[in-house]
Amino acid sequence: MKISLSREALLSQLQTVSRVASTRSAIQALSGVLLAARSDGSELLATDMDIGLRVPLEAEVAREGSVVLPARLLLDVVRSMPAKTISLEQRGAEQDVEIVSGNAVFHIRTLRAEDFPPFPELDRATAVEVPAQAFVSTSQKVAGSASHDETRPVLTGILVSASERELRMVATDSYRLSVKETSLDSPLASGFEVNVPARALQELARLVGHDEDQALQIGVQSNQVVFGYGRLVLSSRLLDGQFPNYRQVLPDTFEHELRLDATELTDVVRRISLLAQRNAPLRLSFSTGELTVSAQTPDVGEARESMPVPFQGEPLEIGFNPDFLRAGLEAIDGEQLLLRLISPLRPGLIEAADGSRFRYLIMPIRLNV
Repeated sequence: MKISLSREALLSQLQTVSRVASTRSAIQALSGVLLAARSDGSELLATDMDIGLRVPLEAEVAREGSVVLPARLLLDVVRSMPAKTISLEQRGAEQDVEIVSGNAVFHIRTLRAEDFPPFPELDRATAVEVPAQAFVSTSQKVAGSASHDETRPVLTGILVSASERELRMVATDSYRLSVKETSLDSPLASGFEVNVPARALQELARLVGHDEDQALQIGVQSNQVVFGYGRLVLSSRLLDGQFPNYRQVLPDTFEHELRLDATELTDVVRRISLLAQRNAPLRLSFSTGELTVSAQTPDVGEARESMPVPFQGEPLEIGFNPDFLRAGLEAIDGEQLLLRLISPLRPGLIEAADGSRFRYLIMPIRLNV
């Protein structure tokens, strides 16, 4: 293998693909990046066995071939190179790659290419095609509710459902639940429902960015999902286990439904949350025509602020985790939101009032009187 290319082009793609390379696997090759040099299109590949990423690389290929190099070291070396161009040549006898840029010369030992796993292929002929921006924006709405607790891996994913003209994504960590439904302009060729690790969809969001024009192709295999975005290909294993039936969790009826100014309530919650430390709850006290948000942390201080709300009936006081409540409020894009409540010990529901079909269910915290 022998190629030459722009240093900036190599650096940019290395920064992208290196995020996926493993940092803790016993298999050395998984900590590397596979550089495949071909006359019909070079590329970089990395995987940690859960997520895999393949990105194109614009290069002049003098000799075809492939090699696996340590991802982090290669990234640091390329970043430090002095010239605008860079060349890489595999030296078989020495089992290394010579990297030259300007007067700088590096020799980096290769990793065992035989240990690098095969990359799943995307069958573009049978893949489901969806607007990339619609898919990514939907996943970003719910991703924050996915669990980080690896002891319950099924909750670390996002349930992705696609059928006809609708895209639905659901995430929960058992303390809050987010549901976002997005209508599609054109019907899908086929549907699917899979539980994809939230980490994979967050990486996909970084790759897609804000490009609203390009389509995203999705291929579902027995235990994997493969996303194609132009010449970028991201693969991810699917999570095993039964995702919770979120429809059973969502209450059918509520005692109170309040239409509130989203910005005003979010700002109040942000301010008062500053005094909700050391797992202290945020208290929402409702009385006729008024909501008082308060917090108290022993040895730190306390805060309260009131705002007018269209509340009627018996006074109601309910407590929430301040971070979870703030996350739900900040996910609302419109000017107004709907806050639905039942009782101090039943979950509350935050919903976009503009018909954008986003719902955020949050479990309460039992308050000490």
